[in-house]
Amino acid sequence: MTDPNNSRQINLLLDSDPQPTLILAADATVSDCNRTTRELLTISKAPTPDALLPVNTQALVQAAIGQGRAIEDVESRFSDRIVLWSFIPLPEGTQVLVRGRDATNDIRDQEQAVRSNRLYRLITENTTDLISRHAPDGRFIDATPASWRLLGYWPEELRGKALEDVFQGENLAEELAQTRHRLREDGYATLTLELHHRDCSRRWFEIASRAIRETYTGAVVEVISVSRDITARVESEEQNRRLADELAHTARLATLGELASSIAHEMNQPLASIVNFASASQRFLKEADKHPDRLLKVDDGLQKIVHHANRASEVIKRLRAFLRKGQKRMAPVSLNAVISDVVKLCQWEAEKNGVRLQEYLAADSPVITADPVLLEQVLINLVRNGIEANVEARGETGRLSHIVVTTCINDQRETLIQVTDEGTGLDDEGIRQMFQPFFTSKPKGLGLGLSMSRSIIEGFGGFLDAIPAETGGLSLICRFPPNQHRLAPNRTADFAHPPGEKP
Repeated sequence: MTDPNNSRQINLLLDSDPQPTLILAADATVSDCNRTTRELLTISKAPTPDALLPVNTQALVQAAIGQGRAIEDVESRFSDRIVLWSFIPLPEGTQVLVRGRDATNDIRDQEQAVRSNRLYRLITENTTDLISRHAPDGRFIDATPASWRLLGYWPEELRGKALEDVFQGENLAEELAQTRHRLREDGYATLTLELHHRDCSRRWFEIASRAIRETYTGAVVEVISVSRDITARVESEEQNRRLADELAHTARLATLGELASSIAHEMNQPLASIVNFASASQRFLKEADKHPDRLLKVDDGLQKIVHHANRASEVIKRLRAFLRKGQKRMAPVSLNAVISDVVKLCQWEAEKNGVRLQEYLAADSPVITADPVLLEQVLINLVRNGIEANVEARGETGRLSHIVVTTCINDQRETLIQVTDEGTGLDDEGIRQMFQPFFTSKPKGLGLGLSMSRSIIEGFGGFLDAIPAETGGLSLICRFPPNQHRLAPNRTADFAHPPGEKP
């Protein structure tokens, strides 16, 4: 039988223990428990103290008494708590001291760490992007298995290697130096690099890097990078750009064919004048022996030959520029000058169809940034569409019709180019559809002209739209934002009105 004095000493010890403690008999019944256990019963709303213990408590008690040793860290879960119990046999061999430790936070943190580690491994082992760790000088610390597919190196091969030993490409040293500077200054950097795989194939990478800093000094101690292979996207963009260049060049060739009569007229006039003045000069030279004053007429004729030859040269130069195939060349463009050139190119076709082209241009010629050849292509397309609309609306009446081309700066400081015809116009639905690819009302049209024209204007930062005109036709408006134009200083842009009209 247990000495009562010893029992009281044990009870005093148990009641002063901050951890839950119980005394179990050999059959696992609870003989006593301390104050902490009773408080835990109240908090957890457990019916009896043994409800706090592991489900195999009886086997644990027998094992501890039978083997004469303590059994530690046996887990039980109740309510929202996790307790680790130790079963310690008392010297008499008939009782077991069971002492618990609240391990809820420790085990929850451990379980969260296990889940995080499992998720990390799942991501790093299966992601198609390369995630890598680097020392401040760029040397690889570690990398995910995607390094084999993207670079041709396994992670083990990359550890300790410098970036310059793995990445091969033009301007690499300069790009890496700029990236390291941005990481030191901003803590974050992105760059796009053309690299070569270990098998020498050409690749494009988009790399985002973030600096990990030392807490107190702020020095960069590590860099985490995510590298994505964007080769397919870059090649697709290059292919689309080549197709766009081909399409634009084809459109210029088609426009040239449609403008053949205008070109012939442009060239015929100076060439005919050259022939006439050359013939007259030959005749005057033959008469120079008897009439020396004829030499003055020869000199005048030669000057006019030079003038018309230069004019023919300008026509050829303008056509060569129009047909030139190549990348977009952005430059300051004087709108009034471009429109005058377009009107000259379209004048013969307009006159042939009984259409008069009128220019109402801003007194201070607006200047925008654009490709002059592509802008000229758009305006020619708009003017020719207007000519066709006028002819269709006029029918067989034979009356003279007009197309008006204007430039101005509106109240919002936007630069506008407006081409207005006297055709039959379109309803709201027709205006919405007219800029869609392959939409056309012409029997032989492809429906690409206006769609391509809008794309070109948007490439300059502007917008092309249409509105019904007071003439009954349409006004096609190229609109450019305020930062796209310049005017001569101390002048106010306004329309230059034709003689006889009031401003």
